[in-house]
Amino acid sequence: MATGRKKQKLKWSKLYTFSCLHPQTNEGDPTSFAAGAPSVQSFIGQPGYSRVVFCNEPHFHKQKQYKYPNNYVSTTKYNIVTFFPIALLEQFRRVANLYFLLAAVLSVTSLAPFTPVSVISPLVFVVGISMLKEAMEDWNRFLQDLKVNARKVKVHIGNGNFVDRAWKDVYVGDVIKVNKNEYFPSDLLLLSSSYEDGLCYVETMNLDGETNLKVKRSLEATLSLDGDEQFSKFLATVRCEDPNPNLYTFVGNLELDNESHPLSPTQILLRDSKLRNTDYIYGVVVFSGPDTKAVRNSTRSPCKRSRVERKMDHVIYVLFGMLILISLVSSIASAVFTKKKAVKWYYLELNKLRDGSSFNPSKPVVSCLLQFIRALVLYGYLIPISLYVSIEVVKVLQAMLINKDQKMYDNVTDKSAEARTSNLNEELGQVEMILTDKTGTLTCNQMEFRKCSIEGISYGGEITEIDLAASRRMNIEVERYRFSVGGYDSTGRSLEMFEFSMADPAAEKMALGLEQGMETPSTTTPRNSITTKNSVIKGFNFRDDRLMDKMWINRSNVSDMMMFFRVMSLCHTGIPVEDEKSGKLKYEAESPEEVSFLIAAQEFGFKFCHRTQSVMVVEELDPSSRMDVKREYKLLNLLEFNSSRKRMSVIVRNENGDIFLLCKGADNVILDRLADNGRTYQQATTAHLSNYAEDGLRTMLFAYKKIKMDEYEKWNSQFTKAKATIGPEREDLLENASEMIEKDLILLGAVAIEDKLQKGVAECIDKLAQAGLKIWLLTGDKKETAVNVGYACSLLRQDMKQVHLTLSKEAASKNLMKVMREDISRQIERYYQMVIQEDTKNRTFALIVEGRALEIALSNDIKDQLLRLAVRCDSVICCRVSPKQKALITRLVKQHTGKTTLAIGDGANDVGMIQEADIGVGISGMEGMQAVMASDFSMPQFRFLERLLIVHGHWCYKRISKLILYFVYKNVTFGLTLFFYDILTTSSGQVLFDDWYIVIFNVLLTSLPVISLGVLEQDVSSEVCLKFPTLYQQGPKNICFSWKRIIGWILNASFTSLAIFTVSISALSPAAFTQEGRVADIGQIGAIIYTCIIWTVNCQIALIINHFTWISHLLIWGSIICWYIFLFLYGVIPPKHNEVETGFHLLTEAIGSAAMFWIVTLLAVVSSLLPYFIHIVIQRSFFPMDDHLIQEMEHFRMDIVDGPMWLKEQEKSKEQTKIGFSARVDTKIRQLKEQLYRKKKINV
Repeated sequence: MATGRKKQKLKWSKLYTFSCLHPQTNEGDPTSFAAGAPSVQSFIGQPGYSRVVFCNEPHFHKQKQYKYPNNYVSTTKYNIVTFFPIALLEQFRRVANLYFLLAAVLSVTSLAPFTPVSVISPLVFVVGISMLKEAMEDWNRFLQDLKVNARKVKVHIGNGNFVDRAWKDVYVGDVIKVNKNEYFPSDLLLLSSSYEDGLCYVETMNLDGETNLKVKRSLEATLSLDGDEQFSKFLATVRCEDPNPNLYTFVGNLELDNESHPLSPTQILLRDSKLRNTDYIYGVVVFSGPDTKAVRNSTRSPCKRSRVERKMDHVIYVLFGMLILISLVSSIASAVFTKKKAVKWYYLELNKLRDGSSFNPSKPVVSCLLQFIRALVLYGYLIPISLYVSIEVVKVLQAMLINKDQKMYDNVTDKSAEARTSNLNEELGQVEMILTDKTGTLTCNQMEFRKCSIEGISYGGEITEIDLAASRRMNIEVERYRFSVGGYDSTGRSLEMFEFSMADPAAEKMALGLEQGMETPSTTTPRNSITTKNSVIKGFNFRDDRLMDKMWINRSNVSDMMMFFRVMSLCHTGIPVEDEKSGKLKYEAESPEEVSFLIAAQEFGFKFCHRTQSVMVVEELDPSSRMDVKREYKLLNLLEFNSSRKRMSVIVRNENGDIFLLCKGADNVILDRLADNGRTYQQATTAHLSNYAEDGLRTMLFAYKKIKMDEYEKWNSQFTKAKATIGPEREDLLENASEMIEKDLILLGAVAIEDKLQKGVAECIDKLAQAGLKIWLLTGDKKETAVNVGYACSLLRQDMKQVHLTLSKEAASKNLMKVMREDISRQIERYYQMVIQEDTKNRTFALIVEGRALEIALSNDIKDQLLRLAVRCDSVICCRVSPKQKALITRLVKQHTGKTTLAIGDGANDVGMIQEADIGVGISGMEGMQAVMASDFSMPQFRFLERLLIVHGHWCYKRISKLILYFVYKNVTFGLTLFFYDILTTSSGQVLFDDWYIVIFNVLLTSLPVISLGVLEQDVSSEVCLKFPTLYQQGPKNICFSWKRIIGWILNASFTSLAIFTVSISALSPAAFTQEGRVADIGQIGAIIYTCIIWTVNCQIALIINHFTWISHLLIWGSIICWYIFLFLYGVIPPKHNEVETGFHLLTEAIGSAAMFWIVTLLAVVSSLLPYFIHIVIQRSFFPMDDHLIQEMEHFRMDIVDGPMWLKEQEKSKEQTKIGFSARVDTKIRQLKEQLYRKKKINV
C-alpha cells in the first residue's frame, strides 16, 4: 500500500503570530470566562464528558459498553415499521377523513341509507392514494440519503493498509485518510497532515457560511504519524465530551504512550466541512452519524401545511356545520311530521313499529335522533371526500411540471429545479418574506479583481449597468472622465464624474452600442479606454489599457506603483502550486481574496512563484529594462489577518538589505495608522472607495513603511518575547507589539474585488421586489462583506439610510448581560423612533445587525422590539449569524408578522432556517447536499426563484384555490339536491339517486375535469407573469381564496341545486312523462336530476377555466359522455344482478326517448348557470381585476397593436420598490437630473 505523499516543508506554525494555531479556550463554555474557574479538562469523566474512544480499535465500539451509532445518516420521515401508523395518523388529522371514517362505520348498520361498499370504497381509495404519495416522496429522500451515505473514504483496516469504504460503514475509532477537496465523513480528531507541523486548512462554509479557510493543527504528539505504515501499531484513547450541537467547542484528552494531552477545537475536523490547500490528513473518528455536531444542529423534516390547506380545513368545518344544520332540520321535521300527520295514515301502520324504528310516533326523540344519524350519512356528500385525493394528485402533477420546466435548468451543474415535496406548491404563490443566505446562495464563492486606485487615480472604472439603464430611460449619453479636485494638478487626484448631452434615440444607441432589445452595452469610453476582449482568467476581471500589457511602466511615479504591486504579491499566506494539467502556476490561500490578488499581481507583471519557510520569490517587471527579473525577499515576520485586527502585515528584507513593512486592511484601520506625510492620496482614494462600495465591491487599502535596522531589531526582540509568552496575557502583548510597528504608514492606494454574484441574482431580486416581496439577508460572514454584497445585489442603495445595530464598546467592555441588553434596547428604540419620524414616501431604511447584538436581542425580552424595527425597514442584513440564530430569526418573523416566509440557502448552516420557514429552498450547487435534503424545493441557481414564485407559485395558488372552490360548489350542489328531495318526501330519508350514481359522481364523472383545472389552468402566460409581477400579489392578499369568495361559491351552489331541483320537479310532476301517459317514477326523476347536475357542474368548470387545452375539452365533455355510457351499460345489467330494478334499460326505453328529458336538462342547466354568467359579465365590464385587464390585452395582442399602452400598463403593474436594480436606477436618474439641472444653471 502506498504511503502518504511527500511532506510539504512549510511550517506555518512558525509564521503565524496570533491564536489560530495555539491552544484555545472553548468559546461559549462559561468556565472559560470565569476567573479562577477550574480547567475544562477537569470535567472529563463527569456527566456530559463521559465519551471514550479507542483509536484504531473500532471493534470495541461494536460492543455493548462502548457501542456508538455507525455513520449512517437519514433524513426520511418514515421507516418500514413506522410508515403505516404515522401515515394513517396524518391522514386522519384531516376532518373530512375522520367524518367519512365515522360514516363508513355507520354504513354497516341498519341506519345507513347507502350500501357499505358505496361509503367504504371511496374512503379506502382516498386514503390509499394519499399514503402512496407520502411513500413515494419519502422514498426519494431515502434515495438521496443512500447517495450521501455511499460516498467513499479511505479507512485503516490494519497493518498500515487503507481501503475505500462507504461513509455509512465508518465507525467510531476508525482511522481515516481524507484527501484534498474531500469532505470529512464524520467528526474527526486531526492526527497529522501533509505539512510537517500537522497543519491543515478547512473550509467550513457548509457549517457557518464563512468563506475564509480555518486553520487546524494536530497535537505535536501525533506528528510522527506521517504515513500509512505508521498506523500499523498506533493505539490511543480519547476521553471527551458527549455528543452536542456546539460547533465551536470541544473538551477532551488524548491518552497516548501513557501521557495525557489536552484537546481543543483546533484539533477537531467537523463533518460536512472540506479539506482545502492540504494534500491529505489522517484523523480518527470521534463522533459518527447522528452524534456529529452538524447532524445535531439539524432537526427532522417537519410536516408543513400550506395556508390554503389550513384554511380548507375551516371550509370543511363550515360545510360540516351546514351538514349538521340540514340534518337537524330533516330529523326534526321527520319527527314532527311522523307524530302529527303520518300517524293518521293507517296504511303505514306506524304504531306496530318496534322501538328502534326511525318513525316511531310514540318515541319522537328517539326517532329524531336515529333520523339525524341517517341524515348525517345521507347528506355526507356535502363534505367532499375526494377533495383531498384530487388535491394530492394535482399537486404531484404540478410538481412534475415544475421539475420538467426547462427554463429552470442549469447547464453548468446539469441540474434543474425540483419539488421535493408537493404539499406546498400553492404556498409558493403566497410568499411575502424571503430570508436568504449569502455565500453559495447569492454569491458563487468566487472573487474577481475588478478595480484599483493607485496614487489617487482609479483604474478599471467602467460605466455600470445602473448608469446605462438610467441613461437609456433619460435618453442621454453618459461619458466618464477624470475630474481633478481643484483642477488638474501634479498629484493626479481624481474623482469620477459624469458628462451629459441630450441625444435622440438613434444617437444614444450609437453612443452606447445598443440595439433594440439589447440589455448589455458594449462600449468604451474615450478617456478611460477599456479593452473589449472578454475576461478569460478566473479571478481577474479587470480591463484598463493604462495598466494592462505592462503599460503602467509609462506612468510618472513608477516607484509607488511598483510598491503597490509588491504589497499585492508579498502580503499574503498563499502558496504557488503547479497545475498538473496546464503546467501553469495556480495559487492556494486562506481566503479567495488573496488568490485574486495574486492573480492580479501576476497580470500586472509581479508573479509570485515560490516560497519557503523564510523566503518569498517574485518575478518582477523591471521598468528600466522592461524585462522580468526574479527577486528574493526574506520573510522576517507575518502578522496575520483576523476579525479583530482587520489587517495583515508582512515584514520583508529585499536583496539590498532594506526592510519594509507591507500592510493591507480595512479602510478605517489603515487610515488611522497613516503617517502625516503618508496621506497624499487619501482624499481621492476615499472617494474611490465610496464609488467601489456603491458598486458592491469589497475594498481594501494598501500601505507600507520603510523600517530602519535598529528600529526593527529593537521591535523584534519585544515581539519575540511576546510570542514566546504562555498564558492569557499573550494576546495582549502581541497586539501591543503589532501596534508599535504598524503605524506611520504611507498610503499607496486601494483595491476592489467582487464577491461574484451568481448569474441573474440582481435581476431576480429586482423582479421579486417588484412583486412586493421583502428580502432579508442572513449570513455568517462579517459585516463589511455582507454590506458589499447587499450593494452588489441591490438590497442596498447609496441614498438609503443605514441603521447599524452593534454593541457599543463601553457595554462590551463591561461584559454584563444587563448592561449589554440595556444598550441594545436603547439603540433599537432610538432607531425605531427615527424610522417613524422620517418615514416619508421616498425615505428608505436598511437595518444592519451584527452577530453579538443580534444574540443579545434574540435571547431577551427585546426581541419583539427588534422585529418591530426590522419590519419597518426596507432591507435587513444580519451578519455573523449562527445556524441556530438563523432558525430563530425565521421563527420570530413568522410569529411576529404572520406572513408566509421562504428561506433559501445552500449549506448545512442553513438547514435550521430552511426547516423553520413555511417554505425551505435548497441550492443544489457545488457544495454539500444538506440544505437540499432538508428543503421543500431545490434549485441549482438563486435566479430560478423568480420563475418558481412569480410563475409557478402564482399559477399553483390560483389553480388550487379554484379547485377547492369548485369542489365546494359541486358537492354542495349535489348534497343540497338530496336535502330538497328529502323535504319534498316529508323528511322520510328517501334516497333520490341510485347508490352507484353516488359512488361515480366524485370518482369518475367530476374528478378528471377538476384535475385538468388544477394542473393546466393559467390566467396568463409565464411571459406575462414576469412582465406584470404585481399579479403575484393576488396570492399574499389571498384574493382568490377569501371568505367572500368561499361564501359566494356556497351561495352559487345553493342556487344551482335549488334551480335544478325546482325546474326538474316542476316540469315532471304535473304532467305525463311519456307518450303513453305514464308519470316519471323515482328512478327516472333521479336519473334526470342527476343528468342536470352532471351537465351543470361540468359546464360551470368550463366557465371557470381561462386556458383551454385539448386535454381540458376531452375531460370536460368526455365526463358528460361517460355518464350516458354508464347509464346505458348499467341499464343492460339484468334486474336480478341489480339491487335497484329502476335502472334496467332506463336510458334506452324510459328517459332517452322522452323529449321532456332533453328539454328539462337544457332548461335546468341554463337557469342554474345564468347568475354566474351575469356576475362575470358585470365584473369584467365594470369592476375588472388586474388579471382580467391583462388577459384582454394579451388576447387582443395589445403588445403588438399598441406597444406604448402595453408598456404603460407594465410599469403600472410593478410595485413601488425601494430595493432592487430598478430602485437603484430610479435613484440614479434623480441624481442625473439634479446634475443636469445644476449644469444648465451654471451654463445660463
